Amino acid sequence: MHIILLSGGSGKRLWPLSNDVRSKQFIKLFKNDNGKYESMVQRVYRQIYTVNSDMKVTIATSKSQVSAIRNQLGNKVSICLEPCRRDTFPAIALAAAYLKDVQGLSEEDCVAVCPVDPYVDNTYYQTVQKLEEIVNEGKSNLVLMGIEPTVPSEKYGYIIPVDKNEISRVAKFTEKPDTETAKEYIKQGALWNAGVFAFKLGYLLNKAHELIDFVDYADLFKKYDTLTKISFDYAVVEKEPNIQVLRYAGQWKDVGTWNMMAEVMADKTKGDVILDDTCKDTNVVNELNIPILCMGCSDMVIAASEDGILVTTKERSGYMKPYVEQIDNPSMFAEKSWGTFTVIDNQENSKTIKIEMKPNAEMSYHSHSYRSEIWNIISGNGKVCINGESKTVRAGDVVQIPVDTRHSIKANEKMEIIEIQIGNKLESKDKRKLAQINQYLGK
Repeated sequence: MHIILLSGGSGKRLWPLSNDVRSKQFIKLFKNDNGKYESMVQRVYRQIYTVNSDMKVTIATSKSQVSAIRNQLGNKVSICLEPCRRDTFPAIALAAAYLKDVQGLSEEDCVAVCPVDPYVDNTYYQTVQKLEEIVNEGKSNLVLMGIEPTVPSEKYGYIIPVDKNEISRVAKFTEKPDTETAKEYIKQGALWNAGVFAFKLGYLLNKAHELIDFVDYADLFKKYDTLTKISFDYAVVEKEPNIQVLRYAGQWKDVGTWNMMAEVMADKTKGDVILDDTCKDTNVVNELNIPILCMGCSDMVIAASEDGILVTTKERSGYMKPYVEQIDNPSMFAEKSWGTFTVIDNQENSKTIKIEMKPNAEMSYHSHSYRSEIWNIISGNGKVCINGESKTVRAGDVVQIPVDTRHSIKANEKMEIIEIQIGNKLESKDKRKLAQINQYLGK
C-alpha cells in the first residue's frame, strides 16, 4: 500500500507557535520513544513505518511547507508539490498522477489518503492497512475509515452506514449536525468522517480525468492554478454509489485547538517556565529566551514565541481565530531544509536574524536584488561561496554580501550565524535561486 499524507493548513489555530510558514503539524510538543521532542508530522511518519516498514509514503503539500518537511523528515521523503492551494480533490488528483507517472505505480495498486495531523496510536495505521484488503476484494470503489464517536460532537461530519457491522456499506453522509441530531445518528451506528479513504489508483485517475482535462502529471501540474477549488468529499466521496466504511474504535484526537493540544502534549510545560503551587491544569510553552512565571493560573494555556504571546483559558482557545487574523506581523520563525531562522530585530531598513544550520547542511546558491547581507559566524565552521569563489569560515569571521552577489554556505558542523539584512525592500521573496555549484562547497 502507498499512503498519501495531506499536509496543508495555515498557521492560525495554534498561534503564536504556528504561523503562515509553520503549520501546527511542525510544532514539536510530543515525544518519541527516546524522550526527544517531535512534531505531529514526525510522529505520524514514525508510526506508519513502525506498523509496516515496507509502507510507501508521499506527502502532498504546498511550497511553503517543503522546507519544514525536509528539515524534520530529511531529503529522502517523497513530496508531491502543489503549485498553489486548490483544496483536497485537486491535491489528491495531482498526487495520484504523481504516483503513476513519477513513482511508477500501477493502476491496480492500492492507495490510502490520510491527514497528516491526527493524534492516534499505532492501531490507527494498522486499521489503515486493513483498507487495502477491503479494496482488493473489489466489492466497492472507495473504502473509508470511520471513527467511532465518543461524544455527539457538532464539529465533525458523519458517515451513516447501513448497519453496525465492522465493515458496512454507506447509506449517506451528513455535515456537522447539531448535538441532538448527532445523538440520533450515533444510535444508528454513525461514524465521524476523519478524511481517511482508500482506492485503486486507476479508480482515482479515472475520476480525475472525468472532472479535469489533463494528459498526465506534468500537464496537470502546469495547469494546476486554473483548477476549481473543491474538496475530495464533495467531488468524489458523496457522489460515489459504491462505497464501504471500516470502523475504527481506537485512539483518535483532532488537535486543532490549544485546548485539545493541551490534552496530548508530552509535558505540561516546555521551555523556561515556572508554575507556582497554586496553578492547576495549566499548560505553558515558551520559545523565548526569557523566563515565564505563572501564579494562580487555572485551566489556562500560555504560549510565547517571537511571533507573540497568547494567554487564554482552555475553553476560549477554540475561538481565537478572528482575533489572530487581526495580527499582521510577519512570521518571525521558520524551519528550512538546512536548519532554522529566527528574526530577533526588525526595523524599517534592517533586519537581524539568528540562523542555525545543521551539520553538512547547505543553503541554495542565490542572490538578492534589493538587500545586502552581513554574516557574523558565531559558532561552528563551514565553506562560503561568493560569486563562484569559496573560502573556509569559522567562529569570529564576518562575511560581506553586497546586493546582487551570488552566495551560499555549507556547514561542516552545526553552525550559528547572525545575519544582518540592510535595504529598503526586505522581503522573503527577494531571492533568486541559481544553479548550484557544488564543487565550490566540497561535494
